[in-house]
Amino acid sequence: MNYAPSSLQLNDVNYGFKIERTYTAIDDPSHVQKQSDGTWKFKLQKKIRVILTMATTQRQYHITLVDYLPADLTSSKRNYHYDEYRPRSTIGWTEHEKFRDERAEAFRSLLGSDVYEWSYVMRATCAGTFIILPAKAEEMYSPEKFGRCATEKVIIE
Repeated sequence: MNYAPSSLQLNDVNYGFKIERTYTAIDDPSHVQKQSDGTWKFKLQKKIRVILTMATTQRQYHITLVDYLPADLTSSKRNYHYDEYRPRSTIGWTEHEKFRDERAEAFRSLLGSDVYEWSYVMRATCAGTFIILPAKAEEMYSPEKFGRCATEKVIIE
């Protein structure tokens, strides 16, 4: 069962999946900054690359990785000239991807123990301060095997 959390500030959790999320600028490094308190700062109307890193230590079946977008950010297709060297098997691991208004999703029927990376591009469309909900990975038919990153905050100017 899913219950609503009593606090919006959630810590990272690892029950089979370790999730990390980072943001990088596409056009100019000054468009994305992480401040000393952990708050992200994005420039309005600029493209931002989201990089999700998922690690698992055992074979997993029917995996879904979901990244919930902060309000007033829109997602677009993945890998906008993403050239960093990584083994191909850990970058192009998805079998299916969905980009919705409020989230981006990646799916795979079988994963071995390894570190996997998935990226996509989003754009900040409105100024303000927003909560970034944790990205979450789980086995769809065994939801007790899951993991998430921590809640973060973003300021869009």
